[in-house]
Amino acid sequence: MRFRNFHLLAFGFVALAAASLGRAQMAVSPDKPGGVYQIGDIAHWTIEWKGQSNAPAAHYTLKSGGLKDVGQGDLSFSNDAARIETRFDAPGTVLVEVKWQPESNTHRAVGGAVAAPDRILPVAPPPADFDAFWKAKLKELKKVPVDTQLETEASGKPGVAYWKITMNNIRGSHIEGQIARPETGKRFPALLILQWAGVYGLQKSWVTDRAAEGWLALNIEPHDLPIDKPDEFYKEQFAGPLKQYWSIGNDDRNASYYLRMYLSCYRAVEYLKTRPDWNGKTLVVMGDSQGGQQTIMIAGLHPKDITAALALVPANGDTLAPEAGRAPGFPRWYFNTEGGKDPGKVHDASRYYDIANFARHLKCPVLIGLGLRDEVCPPSSVLAAVNEIPSPKEVVILPKSGHQDEHGTQHDYDQLRYRNWLPALRQGNPPLIEQH
Repeated sequence: MRFRNFHLLAFGFVALAAASLGRAQMAVSPDKPGGVYQIGDIAHWTIEWKGQSNAPAAHYTLKSGGLKDVGQGDLSFSNDAARIETRFDAPGTVLVEVKWQPESNTHRAVGGAVAAPDRILPVAPPPADFDAFWKAKLKELKKVPVDTQLETEASGKPGVAYWKITMNNIRGSHIEGQIARPETGKRFPALLILQWAGVYGLQKSWVTDRAAEGWLALNIEPHDLPIDKPDEFYKEQFAGPLKQYWSIGNDDRNASYYLRMYLSCYRAVEYLKTRPDWNGKTLVVMGDSQGGQQTIMIAGLHPKDITAALALVPANGDTLAPEAGRAPGFPRWYFNTEGGKDPGKVHDASRYYDIANFARHLKCPVLIGLGLRDEVCPPSSVLAAVNEIPSPKEVVILPKSGHQDEHGTQHDYDQLRYRNWLPALRQGNPPLIEQH
């Protein structure tokens, strides 16, 4: 496994994105630029005030695993800089949170670091019947006729053919998406693109740009919704029937909202395999956040045919992490027990959708990106899943990145994704991964 050190969701994550930026008034940095330490190391942190006025009164909190409060205090600035220390006594991450007056989402900054990233493991093993459960769900899906419907539309890009696609899914639901490929040529490598959280339509460029490069590109909606309605339609859905969709059925493994979403991915892979314009060799899957969650899931649920998986800040990792004092990945399933739900049932159901429990089945090369400042999909939640993957993997640790690409903080992952991995895979070559 190779760890590399380098100097997206709208709606509910805007506050966290703003917090990680701190309006660029406060910078929180460890003494190691890459943010990676060994057990027993002491991290020396510098908190630098970058505002026009004198440094304000500020308070810091240390959060082990992004969750457990392990220390706090007031900061003392000299020449607009303050310093604190933390010690790593075990594998794990630490988040340094700084707030200043008047407190608000924009008067907050964070910094992150990790020790022994390759030794962070999931809190719990998979359920004993995990594989049997998903085998039964795939049987349920197989009983549903696919009934693929393709609707040709102008691609808006010269040399690219484009269709909208609809397929049947379990329990009367549907899969909606879009597919594109070069107009000339007979057989192409396939790319399945999966979407981050939220309720929104799909942009044609998400498949046409890849098709222009030579891919047979399929992009599916995570929801049973049309892909090209006005923005107001999706806002109404997210405020109405799909409000906090991640909590729907989350106390029953057979009723979770994620069940049809996960099976949508499986059927999408199966569909690509049937197309005569697929080259029969290369089938890549990629996505960010919730899309990264689906990427790791489907590469584990469908390991034989996936050639490579590329996941940036993947969600829903280590769902029982709070039992060890660590923050779980979005949607923080562990804490979603409102409405009189039995916490025990919620926690048990979450284990069947935890990407760490799919990760152990991966057979393909994997490119993973994670941000040390990420509070939506905390780095420990990603690493817990990553370290279960037995196949070759390249893990890109982004020390200055939160969940989104603030000021290009995810640039180095995207360079690897778009200039290394995808071009090599498109040409039928394995990505270059340094083995450790």
